[in-house]
Amino acid sequence: MEKIRLGIIGFGNMGTTHAKNVWSGNVPEMELSAICDILPQRLDVARKLYPEVPLYDNATDLYKSGKCDLVLIAVPHYDHSSLAIEAFENGLNVITEKPAGVYTKQVIEMNEAAKCSNKLFGIMYNQRTNPMYQKIRQMVQSGELGHIKRISWIITDWYRPQSYHDSCAWRSTWKTEGGGALINQNPHQLDLWQWMFGMPDRITSHVSFGKYYDIEVEDDVTAYFEYDNGTTGTYITSTGEAPGTNRLEIACDMGKIVVEDGKMIFYRNVISEREFNKTFTGVFGSPECWKCELPVSGSGEQHVGILKDVAKSLLKGTPLLAPGIEGINGLTISNAIHLSAWADKTVDVKNFPHDEFYSILCDKIKESKVDKSGIVQRNSDTENTY
Repeated sequence: MEKIRLGIIGFGNMGTTHAKNVWSGNVPEMELSAICDILPQRLDVARKLYPEVPLYDNATDLYKSGKCDLVLIAVPHYDHSSLAIEAFENGLNVITEKPAGVYTKQVIEMNEAAKCSNKLFGIMYNQRTNPMYQKIRQMVQSGELGHIKRISWIITDWYRPQSYHDSCAWRSTWKTEGGGALINQNPHQLDLWQWMFGMPDRITSHVSFGKYYDIEVEDDVTAYFEYDNGTTGTYITSTGEAPGTNRLEIACDMGKIVVEDGKMIFYRNVISEREFNKTFTGVFGSPECWKCELPVSGSGEQHVGILKDVAKSLLKGTPLLAPGIEGINGLTISNAIHLSAWADKTVDVKNFPHDEFYSILCDKIKESKVDKSGIVQRNSDTENTY
């Protein structure tokens, strides 16, 4: 196999981005071999941009065409799982856009299908290419930070006006998108959290639904994470603050790391706080601390980096940076935050009640009172349209 033949399912916002990256040669090991969308107007756009690329109006025909080695699924969230499972059944390798799905039950089925197929399964967690988050992960795993005491991530620079929620027919309802800020804007950060620090054991949350916008899903979230080893965390996110904040703070035995405004500052204790506490005999005091700006820059190759990584894995057998089966981790955190708010309780993440969450979600879907298709004239050229 000299080049990986890529088919794209869903020629909306992200599908067009991935097609352009591959067609432009940004991923030398891949070639654009097929495009699928259920809307004729999107296929018309694809035909004008890529007249030599075969087009399909349904995924099944593309899967059975023999034109592709790998498919990239870039459609609304509820369809990720079913389209991935069908691709595996047809002997294809798969990349899915984030999130892995809307609810854990469907993602468990998708992961099982991936394992049974023995095919490559990746997910577009492009933030894992960011050298800053890679550095934090390496520092945590190496033990050089000592025990992690507290993690706080304020990520409120997701501001979206009402017109954003009205821009696409599938946005911002339980029935069509499956959630709001957590399922749309935050999957990358929830994945990074568990990738860097591991999965929390318990989650308690306070969530507002339609606090700032005429929507039925969440737009303001505060969640409290607990770990069995004593680590705690707070995760705060919103789409209704302008200007917003993106600040990650990690308190640990060896000091404190702050990531904000593209900089990573390590307030490094000369000796660990726990060692200082054992040996210091005065009344007031604290460890000597050095302010160190760690030398990391740039944001990595992002989407192109994930595509290159997948190609390398297929051609050379290297491990994936973002395996698809790990998509369930961030989604479990998201589902647990929702469930905690809905049921007004602390949720056991290790023994997550998949059926309970799915049952309440189904009720939310049935009770949905928003039929946005009759309210706003949609611009279908900007939708993820599969």
